[in-house]
Amino acid sequence: MERLHDIGVGIVDAFIGLMMVGVNLLPEALAEPFQYAFMQRALLTALLVGGMCGLLSSYVILKRWSLLGDAISHAVLPGVAIAYLLNFPFFIGALVTGALTSVGIGVIERHTRIKSDAAMGLMFTAAFALGIVIISQIATSTHLMHILFGNVLGVRYPALMLTLAVGLVSLLTVALYYKELLLYVFDPVQARSLGLNTSVIHYGLILLLTVVIVASLETVGIILVVAMLITPGATAYLLVNSLAAMMLLATTIGMLSAVIGLVLAVRLDVASGGAIVLVVTGFFLLAFLFAPQRGVVARWFRRRRIPMAG
Repeated sequence: MERLHDIGVGIVDAFIGLMMVGVNLLPEALAEPFQYAFMQRALLTALLVGGMCGLLSSYVILKRWSLLGDAISHAVLPGVAIAYLLNFPFFIGALVTGALTSVGIGVIERHTRIKSDAAMGLMFTAAFALGIVIISQIATSTHLMHILFGNVLGVRYPALMLTLAVGLVSLLTVALYYKELLLYVFDPVQARSLGLNTSVIHYGLILLLTVVIVASLETVGIILVVAMLITPGATAYLLVNSLAAMMLLATTIGMLSAVIGLVLAVRLDVASGGAIVLVVTGFFLLAFLFAPQRGVVARWFRRRRIPMAG
């Protein structure tokens, strides 16, 4: 086990080394904070979370699963509390409850008249309430809340190794099953007619989303995960028209927001998660106003041009 840990540390250090090659090309004022080991781990974590959440955010937006991401991220609370009581890794407890919540939402939606938004609300509130009840009976609830809401500047090697592994799995899964996911997202009826098992794709995508959320929670917390699963995809959706371009742009926005937000957090001495969320929200506002086709300003100019042409 110790040897496996040493191998993981070596892999993480290799990624940090590659990352620092690019960081050292930045102006000295920007690169200076990242000469410390904890800042290097924080930057790599932020890049990983921003990248993998941005990658999946395109599917979240196109499938209208924004509330699902919020529901899963909150529903892992009882799993974190139970894992703490049983002295299990937080990842295991959170993953089990997150997966059960996702399956429960699907079962309610498919076997009752209740729509998906109501099913998500039911499961999310029930699981979150259960977590609050369990935590209220634990003397060290402050520690649990710290784990749940994360601290990217205090990320240690085990959490970083887990985030890196999940990020690589997410990238590999999307790359291998891109065509199947593309067809499922835009035309599930045709996907079934071509022989694809849409139920497997549906729950597989939800499970991948759950794993990403759980892996990110311990390092960056609920607020950042929810924001990074929604905002980069929403921003890219306003700017491009193809899924491939949307995924590439959303991933770029997620990673760029993570870097800028982390730098601002250090310079201004503010919460890193909140700074990253505000930066990615700023990118969305810019796209909302100035997107060439769907931006508010562009639509205003088109409306002005039509009467003038008439």
